[in-house]
Amino acid sequence: MNLMWFRADLRVADNPALCASMQAGPTAAVYTLCEATWSEHRLSPAKISLICRQLEKLESALAALHVPLIIIPCSNFKRVPGELKSFAAKHNISAVYFNHEFEINERLLSKRVIAELQPHIDTWSFNDQCAIAPGKLKTGSDDWYKVFTPFKKRYLAEFSSMARAVYPTPKAQKKIPITSSIAPLQQVQFESCWQNLWPAGEDEAHRRLHRFGKDGMSRYHEDRDFPAVDGTSTLSPYLAVGAISTRQCMDAAIQQGGMENDQSTQGAQTWLSELVWRDFYRHLLYGYPDLCKFKAFQQNTERLPWRHDSRLLTAWQEGRTGFPIVDAAMKQLVQTGWMHNRLRMITAMFLTKHLFVDWRLGEDFFMQHLVDGDLASNNGGWQWSASTGVDAAPYFRIFNPTRQSERFDPNGEFIRHYLPELKNLSNKAIHSPSVIEAESCGYPKPIVDHSTAVKQTKAWFKELA
Repeated sequence: MNLMWFRADLRVADNPALCASMQAGPTAAVYTLCEATWSEHRLSPAKISLICRQLEKLESALAALHVPLIIIPCSNFKRVPGELKSFAAKHNISAVYFNHEFEINERLLSKRVIAELQPHIDTWSFNDQCAIAPGKLKTGSDDWYKVFTPFKKRYLAEFSSMARAVYPTPKAQKKIPITSSIAPLQQVQFESCWQNLWPAGEDEAHRRLHRFGKDGMSRYHEDRDFPAVDGTSTLSPYLAVGAISTRQCMDAAIQQGGMENDQSTQGAQTWLSELVWRDFYRHLLYGYPDLCKFKAFQQNTERLPWRHDSRLLTAWQEGRTGFPIVDAAMKQLVQTGWMHNRLRMITAMFLTKHLFVDWRLGEDFFMQHLVDGDLASNNGGWQWSASTGVDAAPYFRIFNPTRQSERFDPNGEFIRHYLPELKNLSNKAIHSPSVIEAESCGYPKPIVDHSTAVKQTKAWFKELA
């Protein structure tokens, strides 16, 4: 009998390891529940809730295939290899199938599982998370791509020959004498309040993909930067837990002309580009594992005199900076477990370039609150904003939050939603209330002067040269 070991791939469709396991013979499935590691890896309550509810949906989907799902409590990664070996011995398992993960601890876990099971139990591992596996795309000098544009150009050029296939949902197998057990989920403290915001299930993920493909993808290039507009796919939480695959999303973009160089398909092209960014950050995480240790990619930036000012950090975290677009965005994060991508850049650049607070503190806060918390994308995004990472924003390109607000929330709709105290201000004043207007609304004054902060930040970066 075979064993499918689920990780961050909680779905039955387009699952390379599950498909291979069931093709090879009768299959049972396990998920190793590591709550202590979840805590160490800073998973948010919203993401933990989604994982647990997704596991319940997965058990039902697997039951339709006559594949039992057994959840094994392991506390932390160290216990996983031994628990898998014990389960395999008890149920006469001859082979274990799983999909790769690219974070350093997850890669080490894969190696330990293989070492523990062999030579008596075969192990088969597959590329799932990236359409093109990390290591397949290198520069002419056999190095990792460090600039996105040439990476993307090569990625799309090689896609037809290098991208992994899209796997069908396996056909149901004959029933096997093992019973599902997801009872350990009942011991996990997860908040049900996230259910309405982020319903679980492959069906939900594909419903969102279908809706986006029908109503939003063609306008994505125009709508994606406006947080008051429903212009994004909101699929990132489902990608983060593996309820849907990047490869499936890429197919949807390609079907709408994402590979074409045509004015009429700009929306699909732009969304496909964002999905390639997701793979780009995973390739980098694989090639430069120090990124998992929160080291700056540009090592000279470690010399920057980052502040660790708890007063400034707390004001940013609580949405009390006196910059409405920043504060509204932080309220969105805490209340919904998600933040619009344009706002992720604005808030990250504000913390690092205006307050000059260490980017790692912001990265940590995001991970602790994001339902779509993902080390590769979150780390990549923060280092881009802080100008410490690969292909990062030039240090002298610093978003003016008020200008960003005026441009991307021109009527203040988003700000009014999350900062109702400002709802009666004019469309002009709401982006930067005067002292009198702020006081009348009970809103804080700006905690930093934009021009002064930008001048100081540029000076500190220049000193690195």
